[in-house]
Amino acid sequence: GANLEMPYSEKHAADHQMSFYAATKKSNEVMAHSYAHLYCLPITMFRFFTVYGPWGRPDMAIFKFTKAILNNEPIEVFNFGKHRRDFTYIDDIVEGILLLATQEKFPNNATICNIGCGRPFGLLDFISIVEQNLEKEIKKEFVDAQKGDVESTYADVKRLNDFVGYKPQTDLKTGINKFVKWFKAYNG
Repeated sequence: GANLEMPYSEKHAADHQMSFYAATKKSNEVMAHSYAHLYCLPITMFRFFTVYGPWGRPDMAIFKFTKAILNNEPIEVFNFGKHRRDFTYIDDIVEGILLLATQEKFPNNATICNIGCGRPFGLLDFISIVEQNLEKEIKKEFVDAQKGDVESTYADVKRLNDFVGYKPQTDLKTGINKFVKWFKAYNG
């Protein structure tokens, strides 16, 4: 949300959401904390950071950009391309979840864990890698940021690393390459 301190830590106050999407995530954390307290439940919550990969949400940027490039259509680049995101490949998200799910002992409270790449990437760099994989440049229409969108996200994954040894393995170029191959095969 309105927190400008990077990387985002689970310890930071998250009380000023900038969008309804972010507000729903925060409300779920508050409810889980109450359940953990009232019923002594060990609840672990995940904060995912810009997940991408096969079988993802079709409204996400990588789907839109790849489809537009293949169809020779322009894309809107919000915030004039100034966004930075902690793009996290789906395999790394699943690995973080599995590492946590196989733990024998959990704290008897509500614990929040960031699952991200742990490094921000510029949106224009992201688009460039998609273009390279498709060997095609796309027409870009640079526009204002969307309402409620934050300029940058970046996960501090130290807690997850300390807890279960989480280390994301998929670099951005490899992840985008895997996605593009899947997208072309799936939409063949």
